[in-house]
Amino acid sequence: MPKQEKRKLHVLQVNKAYYPHIGGIETLVRSFSKSLQQRGAEVRVLVCQESRSKGADCVVDGVPVHYASSLGTYFSCPLSISFLRKFRQMAKWADVIEMHMPFPLGDLACLLSGYHGAVVIAWHSDVVRQKKLMRFYRPLLMRFLRRADAVIVATQGHIDSSPILSQFREKCRVIPYGIDVDAYRSVPREPILRQHQRDPKSVRVLFVGRFVYYKGIEVLLDAFGRVHGCELFLVGRGTAEMQAKLAQMAQEEQITDRVHFLGNLEEQQLRAAFADCEIFVLPSVANSEAFGIVQLEAMVYGKPVINTALSTGVPYVSVDGETGLAVPPENPEALAKAIQKLADDPVLRAAYGAAAAKRVEQMYQETDVIDAVEQVLKEFAERRRIS
Repeated sequence: MPKQEKRKLHVLQVNKAYYPHIGGIETLVRSFSKSLQQRGAEVRVLVCQESRSKGADCVVDGVPVHYASSLGTYFSCPLSISFLRKFRQMAKWADVIEMHMPFPLGDLACLLSGYHGAVVIAWHSDVVRQKKLMRFYRPLLMRFLRRADAVIVATQGHIDSSPILSQFREKCRVIPYGIDVDAYRSVPREPILRQHQRDPKSVRVLFVGRFVYYKGIEVLLDAFGRVHGCELFLVGRGTAEMQAKLAQMAQEEQITDRVHFLGNLEEQQLRAAFADCEIFVLPSVANSEAFGIVQLEAMVYGKPVINTALSTGVPYVSVDGETGLAVPPENPEALAKAIQKLADDPVLRAAYGAAAAKRVEQMYQETDVIDAVEQVLKEFAERRRIS
């Protein structure tokens, strides 16, 4: 009698958005989904459209993705009635659901769906700025955390800094984010920043991220007016209002000749920018910045990082005095001193950069991260199956 083939694990990934949306979490969900599928699981993805538009079904990297229709985004969260219906339908197929949070609509959809399988939360950050929303969301969030089988966090700092998550320590599994080291290092080293550099002797300082309040770009521009011998390259975009504000700040600081707004870059160009910088800066000012994957993207190329000593996972990624420098958030004077210190000392930059590259290789290899995530998903799917 032929041996019966073992059924594949059915994994439903749920997030606010997905490719072609560009963002750290969206990149992670895409990477997890693709990798789990390649390892033999069956993966489906449920997300919302970014703006008011109809639902759509696509296949991305061989993974089926449903983009639920959306009524728009409110308090940074999509609103979609069809998402609730689609969640109930897709949950019937799943052995385990990995829910990427914060995502209030996803919490509600799961609790209303009647789904009894395994739920693993990937906790990326607390809700920090939307305090009014949190007043209404908190009871739902607490109920969903009690329902969940496990919570994956990227660092111990995620747990310790969260007044909510710290109440569920026994459910938490620390699994850092990771990147494909070989893929990053195989990108051609184009002088993408040097093409814009005005003074070839200046030190190239890079920032990458969305132009939003918690990234601390205003603090960075304030600090940059106090340093010399450097040029700043800003990759990313924001609202028209935010971009105008930052351009005005550069004028007021009289640094327009040393600041380059490069906009969004395609993936290969972005990686080339990380490889072409000499210092990477992540000047975040609020706990909305819970990890900072961009730090890894710079560190993999042996670049020293200047970050802020938030209570989240940010300073766990690049370590003060080992792979770079950490400064207090919202302190332009301290940030300026850190930039100047590294700009004036190429030997220190090289030492921190070498330690940064080694740290990524040892702790943040994507294959190791996927191994750990896969084990958690399998473990709790099996527990639910036999219970």
